Amino acid sequence: MRPPIRTPIPFLKVRPAASPRRPNDDDENFLAMLNDVARSKQSWTIALENPSISSRLSSRHIETFILQNLHDSRLALRFFNFLGLHKNFPHSTTSFCLLVHSLVQSKLYWPASSLLQTVLERGENPSFVFQNVFDSYKRSDFCSTHGFDLLIQNYVQSRRVLDSVVVVKSMKECGLFPEVRTISAVLYGLIRIRRFEMVLGLFNEMFMSSKLIPDAYVYAAVIRSLCELNDYDRAKEMISCAEKNGGCKLNVVIYNVLIHGLCKSGRVWEAVEIKKMLGFRALRADVVTYCTLVLGLCRVDEFRFALDLVDEMVEYGIVPSEEALSSVVDGMRRKGEVGKAYGLIDKVGKLGQMPNLYVCNAMLQSLCKDEDLEKTKSLFMRMEGKGLLTNDISYNIIIDTFCKRGEVDEAITVFGKMISAGIKPTVYTYNILIRGQCKLGKLTAAEMLFREINEKGLSPTVVTYTSLIDGYCKKNEVDKAFRLYHEMTGKGISPNVHTFTALICGLCHTNMMTEACNTFNKMLEMNVAPNEVTYNILIEGHCKVGNIERAFELFDEMLKKGLAPDTFTYRPLISGLCSAGRVAEAKEFMDHIQKGNNKLNGFCYSALLHGYCKERRLKDALSASDEMGEKGIDKDLICYAIIIQGILEKKDTKLLINTLREIYDRGLCPDNVIYTSFIDKYGKDGNLEMAMAHWDVMVSEGFTPNVVTYTVMINSLCKAGDVRKAEILLKEMLTKGIIPNEMTHGCFLDHLTREGNMKEAIRIHKVMLKGSLASTVTYNMIIRGFCKLGQLQEASEMLIEMSNNGILPDCISYSTLMYEQCRRKNLQGAFSIWESMLNKDIKPDAVAYNLLIHSCCVAGEFSKAFEFHDNMAKRGLKLTQATHAYLMLHTGTRGS
Repeated sequence: MRPPIRTPIPFLKVRPAASPRRPNDDDENFLAMLNDVARSKQSWTIALENPSISSRLSSRHIETFILQNLHDSRLALRFFNFLGLHKNFPHSTTSFCLLVHSLVQSKLYWPASSLLQTVLERGENPSFVFQNVFDSYKRSDFCSTHGFDLLIQNYVQSRRVLDSVVVVKSMKECGLFPEVRTISAVLYGLIRIRRFEMVLGLFNEMFMSSKLIPDAYVYAAVIRSLCELNDYDRAKEMISCAEKNGGCKLNVVIYNVLIHGLCKSGRVWEAVEIKKMLGFRALRADVVTYCTLVLGLCRVDEFRFALDLVDEMVEYGIVPSEEALSSVVDGMRRKGEVGKAYGLIDKVGKLGQMPNLYVCNAMLQSLCKDEDLEKTKSLFMRMEGKGLLTNDISYNIIIDTFCKRGEVDEAITVFGKMISAGIKPTVYTYNILIRGQCKLGKLTAAEMLFREINEKGLSPTVVTYTSLIDGYCKKNEVDKAFRLYHEMTGKGISPNVHTFTALICGLCHTNMMTEACNTFNKMLEMNVAPNEVTYNILIEGHCKVGNIERAFELFDEMLKKGLAPDTFTYRPLISGLCSAGRVAEAKEFMDHIQKGNNKLNGFCYSALLHGYCKERRLKDALSASDEMGEKGIDKDLICYAIIIQGILEKKDTKLLINTLREIYDRGLCPDNVIYTSFIDKYGKDGNLEMAMAHWDVMVSEGFTPNVVTYTVMINSLCKAGDVRKAEILLKEMLTKGIIPNEMTHGCFLDHLTREGNMKEAIRIHKVMLKGSLASTVTYNMIIRGFCKLGQLQEASEMLIEMSNNGILPDCISYSTLMYEQCRRKNLQGAFSIWESMLNKDIKPDAVAYNLLIHSCCVAGEFSKAFEFHDNMAKRGLKLTQATHAYLMLHTGTRGS
């Protein structure tokens, strides 16, 4: 398809072969009278009411009237409209067409177009309409064919493009041609209805066999159609033809069309080459060229090249479109190059352009994920300045970022701005804030937000309740958590896996394993599938209370369900086995895990190291340490601290020096934990001089003693009887803002109760109660102190006070009281305490059983002793040698 190069020629008017019928004398007289009426000052309404006019007036008369007034088109139009509007005169299509030609000749295009629009609204066949226009054209004395152009343009504007094609072809058959721009309008109309083949056919028909010369817009239409038909080679040939056509002034538009087509089909690099050739044709790429290429490159994930093009645009002062900028920014962001994406926003932002809201929000999330708060704030302010903060999503992203960083006050400030901007927060916004407050333990603030949800008419979701339940559980307020759970289910809100996991976690932390198991079973009954976190928490909970068998049952169950255990699963199991003295099994379990290509970390090995050192198996601990190195697992200071603790127990100075050297060689430095181990070991050995020496070294190394270090040193001083120095250290702690914990106070309590100074011990106990530092251990010290002084009544009152304060007594609490009763030979009193302990669902340990069995034997209550022994054996507990000897001496008594 190669359009000929021709120069335009003037359009020739086709004259009629014969003159129209001449009017007779009566018609001439009537028309003369009609002309007089039209030109007179008399009212047309009155004049036309004359029966001699109104009874005779026909369409033929109006047609002749228009022909007689072709050069006074304004008068003809006024009279024509008056008849139609005020007399409801039915004008013929010919009358319309004659008047159109007259108006076009007078350059009154708007009223001519309006008349043609009325003709089109009649719904007549386009061939019929053309014939009328053509016949009217022949009857007039004008040479202009603009009336035909107007007709074609009206068809196009009325979305009757195919009818416009009929007119164009009919004109050609009659030797007439519309203007090139009219043909261009038809071509683009065909493109709109995706009749691309028809575009090519009409182009060939109108330009290949005539002297018409296509302009750049016609070429652009043809190239667009070829691209839509995926015929890019012919599209390139068409551009070559256009370039060789000297009568057509080319512009960048036709190249942009080809570039767009190539980019759309994924042939981006061909499009880039066309852009490079523009300079050789004295053309310059415009914003359309660049943006089309940028979008094309982004579609094929060539974001870096797209970024280079945008940089080039900015260099030339061309502002990229929102779509192009958004595509590049989002592409770079998704590729992980968030910094470059932000840099582009910053650069183009100076030209006043920003990505769309969706991309800006995505960038906010990415910057938040990278914890780049400064850039996040900057982008948020840019969005605010551009009026892009039109909904709650952007605000929620910022609020969530601050909450995750623990900066809830900042989040509340943004929340206030959101409300001031007239944007209503959703329950999702409140959920973010509630979760943030709960994370910081600010449950009162979280409760206020929860009440505000209801006041605002919003409905709390499972996420709302779960956040609060999790917050209460982390504060060990399990009762409140369950009250919320029942409120939630009462409202028909179904708990999810996170809700149940939070409740189970709270119960495990408070050692309420029976309740935790019941909640787990309830979860299964409700068809809520537990996830890895749920199992990890339960496994750790059972390991913590020494129920290793159940922990491994859960581990097996987890594997059967296809859940993937990780180091959070393995570590409590390893630690639990080691704590139970089953270190060999722990090592075997670790080996089995690693054979299955599952990786362990330093935390898992630290549990094993601790188990070995606890059993004084330093050699095995060092072998495990070497194994870590072989498997590429870095030893951290926690591992070294455990090993050093084991070395200190062995008192192997050479090995200790070598281990410290290894720490320094690896670029590490002993920290508070390691120095505290030194201080603790030397303090327990009574070597306070060495303990204080290591304290001084730690401080000189720039480490500040923490609450554990202070507590260890205070404990050593108290055990050595140097309470005055211990009190000085306590005051030093308080001066430095280090808050003593229950163990710190417990050091003083332990010393005072052993010394029998119960008055001072009770004073410290009351201070601990005010600070919520009292625990089962500290109460046991007080009970022991009173029992030692024979003050059994006061000791029993402490047991009651303990329960009243929400602190659960343990087996040691009751065993201490039983021991005092047995010492007083009050066996019935001891039995009473035993029954009270069982009623509290506290399981006796081996010490408690041995105590009662021994006391029964001394008192001659052998039947009772053997009864206790049977219960003890069922629980897998063992007698001491002394108790066993007593029973052996009296085996015959049992038979009697």
